[in-house]
Amino acid sequence: MAMLIVVIVALAVGTYALRLAGVLLRDRLALPPSVARLLPLAAVALLAALAATAALTDAGEWAGVARPVGVLAGVVAAWCRLPFVAAVVIAAATAAGLRLLGVP
Repeated sequence: MAMLIVVIVALAVGTYALRLAGVLLRDRLALPPSVARLLPLAAVALLAALAATAALTDAGEWAGVARPVGVLAGVVAAWCRLPFVAAVVIAAATAAGLRLLGVP
């Protein structure tokens, strides 16, 4: 338990230090225009990779078919501009229904 607290504190201090360094070094670091233009896209790519990993894997293994299909149903519901709660319920119901039918 003590080791867990040490790790959490170390990560918190590291996160704070990185954020503080960004604020302090903002005026000293000049990015080339091409990098500055592409930098916002990096956040989008990182979020997409995180979502894909969460949707397709479970503990490092293939999550099966039901979860990705459920996520796809939720994405379609969100694309159709349904309320967030409705999109989540549709995604969960789709995955649960497929698992009820025996689809892994």
